[in-house]
Amino acid sequence: MTDIILEMRNITKTFPGVKALANVNLQVKEGEIHALMGENGAGKSTLMKVLSGVYPHGSYEGDILFKGQTCEFKNIRHSENLGIVIIHQELALIPQLSIAENIFLGNEQAKGGIINWNDTIVRTRELLGTVGLSESPSTLAGTIGVGKQQLVEIAKALSKKVKLLILDEPTAALNEEDSENLLNLMLAFKRQGITSIMISHKLNEIMKVADSITIIRDGNTIETLNVKQDSITEDRIIKGMVGRDLTHRYPDREAHIGDILFKVEDWNVYHPTQADRKVIDNVGFQVKRGEVVGIAGLMGSGRTELAMSIFGQSYGKRISGRLFKDGREVKLNDIGTAIDEGIAYVTEDRKEYGLILMDDIKRNTTLASLGKISKWFVVDDNREVVEAEGFRAKLNIKTPSIHQKTGNLSGGNQQKVVLSKWIFAGPDLLILDEPTRGIDVGAKYEIYTIINQLAAQGKGILMISSELPELLGMCDRIYVMNEGRFTGEVPKTEANQEVLMKYMTKGRR
Repeated sequence: MTDIILEMRNITKTFPGVKALANVNLQVKEGEIHALMGENGAGKSTLMKVLSGVYPHGSYEGDILFKGQTCEFKNIRHSENLGIVIIHQELALIPQLSIAENIFLGNEQAKGGIINWNDTIVRTRELLGTVGLSESPSTLAGTIGVGKQQLVEIAKALSKKVKLLILDEPTAALNEEDSENLLNLMLAFKRQGITSIMISHKLNEIMKVADSITIIRDGNTIETLNVKQDSITEDRIIKGMVGRDLTHRYPDREAHIGDILFKVEDWNVYHPTQADRKVIDNVGFQVKRGEVVGIAGLMGSGRTELAMSIFGQSYGKRISGRLFKDGREVKLNDIGTAIDEGIAYVTEDRKEYGLILMDDIKRNTTLASLGKISKWFVVDDNREVVEAEGFRAKLNIKTPSIHQKTGNLSGGNQQKVVLSKWIFAGPDLLILDEPTRGIDVGAKYEIYTIINQLAAQGKGILMISSELPELLGMCDRIYVMNEGRFTGEVPKTEANQEVLMKYMTKGRR
């Protein structure tokens, strides 16, 4: 494992108004798992897009050497032909195609121009088994959850003759159990001789699987660490990423909990296309003013479906039950009504549901509450700029301008724009679905601080997260969900990972 399979020398990449990479250097040994770490906007994903040909040769300065040979990739297919395969943070599946069609899109199992569907289905089943998915190859990709879509992306990468696998936040959409399975898969790939580059903000995962860690900050290479030889701790990595010590992962908070703000009774939801499938089964809960309430559960437990069905019935059919806000029964039959009643929902899938990626930061920030910056149905551009600039500063969104397209931001900065949009709406209840997914530890702390500030203002926070330490560090109470039902309610004083996992795996009686 001493041979260098990849070397990137003095890579510089400039976008209009910003230098994303400045003379970045990277060496990766053959057969290792090499972690690439840094804050959101540090340049990690940009560097990997340079490597994979997303940004073709000529659009950057510097050299790429793969197995000792200088490479000038024209496009992503060019790099894939050499065995370099990237799985992007933002999923790229086509929802209307089946899992099998997505996996072999552009790499069809064909002979003489005719696709062999039997071979395609058999090979798809093998690949799905490898990544731990039991879905049918004929299932439409758009009908499965974000976490399962991530596993399909990995299966797609494995369908090619991969020598260097690049994973950009591969476990961001997965719960702890599925993340553990994926990490074990990566270790299995390593034993098979596959080299991996892994971008992740989950320090515990990096410490478990990585052989080496390269830290990038503000587009510059800071250092490369040998995990086994150097005395590496999570705090040591954080200091390299943010340029300072971060003594506490979760900000201190003194809770001032008031009256019941929002209450749900006997809530039932059926699947939107499978009429007899009950997704949410007789759920009830409450959130008080000034309280941060968590919902824990494994993938498929119904957490997101519950949140979306409450938020203007944006998910499900045959929805029944009662909703109360400040003791008054409310009917949230559409999203507009939910917003008017002071309910906001930060989606787990910012790309699909949270943002208009082709529009700028300014417009995305104000989109849910145009009435606040309008008079006689005409938007006041100056007020819109002032509000967007305010949120850029408050949430530390790294961008040269609020007029930049949101799709050009890093994943973490996109998430901050989603948060800005809903905070600007001024909700009484803020439902946060995986609010820190794909966000670095420094930015997480900033978002946690904002959550605490909102709670201190008397707002209610309902927080869904697959990261149990996050729920334990932030929440006053935690509901636990499994198979569409609440299986437990745990106060902060009694909560720990073992207790939550017990309820998370508790089946129906």
